[in-house]
Amino acid sequence: MTQSLSLFLGLRYVRSRNGNGFSSFISASSTIGIALGVMVLIIVLSAMNGFERALAQHLLSVIPHGELIAINTPIDNWQKHVAKAQQHPQVIAAAPVIKLTGMMQHGSELKAVAVRGVDLKLEQQVSTIADYMIAGSWQAIDDAENSENAEVGVVIGSGVAKKLQLELGDSLQLLLSSVIAQKSNQQANTKFPVPIKHQVNVVGIFKFGGTIDENAVYLSLEHAEKMVNLAKGQVQGIRIKVADVFQAPEVARDVAFSFDTYVAIHDWTRSHGHIFNDIQLVRLVMFIVLILVIAVASFNIVSTLIMAVNEKKGDIAILKTMGAPASVIMATFMFQGLVNGVVGCLVGTVLGIVISLNLTDIVIAVETLFNVKVLSGDIYFIDFLPTHLNQTDVIITVCTALLMSLLATIYPAWQATKVEPAQVLGQM
Repeated sequence: MTQSLSLFLGLRYVRSRNGNGFSSFISASSTIGIALGVMVLIIVLSAMNGFERALAQHLLSVIPHGELIAINTPIDNWQKHVAKAQQHPQVIAAAPVIKLTGMMQHGSELKAVAVRGVDLKLEQQVSTIADYMIAGSWQAIDDAENSENAEVGVVIGSGVAKKLQLELGDSLQLLLSSVIAQKSNQQANTKFPVPIKHQVNVVGIFKFGGTIDENAVYLSLEHAEKMVNLAKGQVQGIRIKVADVFQAPEVARDVAFSFDTYVAIHDWTRSHGHIFNDIQLVRLVMFIVLILVIAVASFNIVSTLIMAVNEKKGDIAILKTMGAPASVIMATFMFQGLVNGVVGCLVGTVLGIVISLNLTDIVIAVETLFNVKVLSGDIYFIDFLPTHLNQTDVIITVCTALLMSLLATIYPAWQATKVEPAQVLGQM
């Protein structure tokens, strides 16, 4: 009965407030502020979730989740080590790799590159780089493998092709760095070894986005073994792909401990973890800022209720004279103030969900309309604004906004209980 009376009076005061222009303006501003804060916070959190998902599904589909690189001596019998790595329950796939650094020369142009010797079939299990071919074929790397005099086939990134002005089928020179050159027996005692030159042929070009296109070069594992004078079956490292990318450091460490050779443990959190950390930092900062925006809007409820208490002092005095307890008076004005928070949260949540679900299409439409590009694929690993609506984020946002709205009603409602009936009725 008490709650029904408080709710009835609170809703009645909300309807009667519409006749007061200034009170209505303050009340509307608090509702709009809460709605905007809730809406923007849901949109921002969805965008951050989208970036996290793009990081896990897009960038980490090409970047190895973990790499175990030999320290002193090469890894012998890489097939055995790949099989051992795959025995770990969290490892989806494993593949051998030989990592080279050097320069590519085409005419007068030079470009520093990171060369990777890979097994073509196993590499496709730990990386989806073959899905981003824009010219040639990934399998074409092995076309000249059986010919001793044929040029080495390589797949290069679009950034490398652009820098060196290369097209499919062009020949160029791969200059291995001095570290690799010193592995050659005839130059082992040379203080300043001359880089070893290898004639290579472009058999494929891929375009993924970001810095990967600017330096990545792939060739077959067999050709890479010859370039660094490794015996057949020897490699420099093992790449792994794990089920949970955020467990990659622990999984890579477990796999490394199962090997019978010393290896350096690398994982994506060291090479590209800064991207994830940046996303988390922006997410935290934006959450704090937008929560403060909601808090400011919520405190407008304080002004609205204080004016309502001053206007309704006569009603409060009559209610107290009739025996209404302080809890009824306090609950009445708390219900009145919560209306702003509930309406603001409802409107903001609906708008935030609708915009978040269509954020990518909205941004594409804006880019087309104004001929601008929000994200450049040459700089970032994606060229679109991703979005992923998380139900937990929506619940946390709405509950936080409602809690702030509730807290904002406590002080004015408590002040209403301090009205003295004798003093107020004596002035009427």
